[in-house]
Amino acid sequence: MIDTLEIYEELKTTLDPQTAKKLAELWGRIYKELSNTVTKAEFNELKDVVRELVEAQKKTEARIEDLVEAQKRTEVELKEFRKSTEEEFRRVWTVIGELTEAQKRTETRVNELAEAQRKTEQRVNELAEAQRKTEQTLNSLIREFKAFKRQVGDITDTVGYNLENASYRALPGLLKRDYGIEVKGRLKRGYLKDRRGRYLEVNILGEGRKNGKEVLIVGESKTRLSKKGVREFIKERLRRFEGLYGEIFPVLVTHMISEHDVEEYAKEHNIALYYSYDFEYTSPF
Repeated sequence: MIDTLEIYEELKTTLDPQTAKKLAELWGRIYKELSNTVTKAEFNELKDVVRELVEAQKKTEARIEDLVEAQKRTEVELKEFRKSTEEEFRRVWTVIGELTEAQKRTETRVNELAEAQRKTEQRVNELAEAQRKTEQTLNSLIREFKAFKRQVGDITDTVGYNLENASYRALPGLLKRDYGIEVKGRLKRGYLKDRRGRYLEVNILGEGRKNGKEVLIVGESKTRLSKKGVREFIKERLRRFEGLYGEIFPVLVTHMISEHDVEEYAKEHNIALYYSYDFEYTSPF
């Protein structure tokens, strides 16, 4: 007779109670059914089979527990993966949002720059047009100034020529009265060759005699005479003729002086100076 209670107690040490109870009951039924039909050897063989089944059940349950544990670990890992993935996705979406916002700002800035460029080009065109008009006005003013300058030059030349023409008539008497110079022939405009072999225009040119000696009268007219004008006359005329024509008698004629000491400055350099109002003198000869 088999003791199912003993079998149950033994199985309970390795299996859960419910499974141990069912196996013990199954063992009792099998034993009861086979006790009259199987031999002891067969019965022992059956016990071995049952033992193997029990062992296989244990391994299966152990494997199930391993699988359950693996499932738990998988679920934990999956949960952590989901968590990290969600965080990564949040970061990615945050970056995408920032990039989108930056793109909007960039597009706005590009539009602003394009508008500024358009306004700059418009301003450049306006300045170019203004420059063109300014150049036209300037060219017109330049033409008018040149015409005015020619007119002034013509007037100046006319005044200068009139002053020279008057000097040609009056200087012979004045030079005789003041310096004892007898003018030979007449005074005129002319040219003299300088020490470099160049011909220079001379406003007042003529020959004379002073104290029995021949002198060359070299003069220049200035509407308004300054000390600078005196210096230029000395440098550009008298010095360039030195040593070529014997004794040179220098003369300057003017309407007025621009500085109070011009007359004294001319006398210091032995230059005869006459004003246009001196030409009112009438020679007694």
